[in-house]
Order: sequence, then structure tokens, then C-alpha cells
Amino acid sequence: MAEGPKTTALVVMGPSGTGKTTVAELLGERLGWATFEADEFHQPANIDKMTRGIPLTDEDRWPWLQSIRDHLSDQAQEEQNSVVTCSALKRAYRDVLRESSAKVIFIELTGPIDLIADRMEGRSGHFMPKSLLQSQFDTLEELAPDETGVKADVSNKPDEIVGKVLKELNLASQTPADGP
Repeated sequence: MAEGPKTTALVVMGPSGTGKTTVAELLGERLGWATFEADEFHQPANIDKMTRGIPLTDEDRWPWLQSIRDHLSDQAQEEQNSVVTCSALKRAYRDVLRESSAKVIFIELTGPIDLIADRMEGRSGHFMPKSLLQSQFDTLEELAPDETGVKADVSNKPDEIVGKVLKELNLASQTPADGP
């Protein structure tokens, strides 16, 4: 009988401004897993395009998604579980990530566009302008019932989101009470 993947990759997904980085960092911290930011895998031309308020095309995204997939496979080869942020707005994008040799589980961050737009107004140092948020919502294909993952409402506090995700995925958190 074929053995399944030995490692897990949690992909925290959703439109820009949903709190992917915050949730991913908390998950990584609580689980003791490496955390990666998908924005670091973008080609400079993609970042330039988004900075200028131009939405990415599928052709722009394929190499980016493939590099994230390959990184997740590298982590799996090293027997390292990981958490990565990635908008993963379309099922086809998620299909590329699922090609990783790790078991890929998606955490879809959801919420009303007005709340997310308000949050984007308050952040600094990010290349994604608020003007592209609607295009991300227009592109978003929510997780289908046959896709492995959970949804979490960003109206909740990050700690609450992480607690819900860990419980739903039956993943043990590494807290001081857990011991060495």
C-alpha cells in the first residue's frame, strides 16, 4: 500500500488584507512549524505591476505558484511541516499547490469586503493597493467541499481564528503547558 505524505503544509489563503500573515505567523508559532510569506516568491515584475495597481493575470501567477509548490516540496523533502501565506484565489491555483509532496491543507480567511478594505487602509509597507481588493474578490473561488481545508471568519481576533483552525484540523498547539 502506498504511503501518503509525511509532512503537512498549511496554506493560509484569501484576498489581500484578510490577515494571512498574522494568522500564518501565529499558526507557525503555536505549532512550532516554519512560516513562509508567498509575497517573497513573486517575481519583481509582478510586484511592480501590483504596486502600480494592475491586477496580475494567470500567466503572471503560474511561475509564482510553481515556486511556492516547489518550496513546499523542498520542505517536505527535509521532513519539515510548514505554514505559508498565499492568496490561492482560484481552484486552479490551489491545484498547483496540491502538487507539492506535502499534504496541503487550506485555511480560507473570509470576511466582508468593507472590513478588509478598512484594514488595508491602516497598514503600511505593503505593495498591494486597496484599489486591487475588488479584483481579488471577483477572482476568488471559495474552497469547494472536496478541497481539504477550513474556513475562518476574519471578523474574529487572530488568536480566536488560530484556536478554531487548530481545533477543526485536530492539530496540537505547542504551548508552555505542553512541556519540552
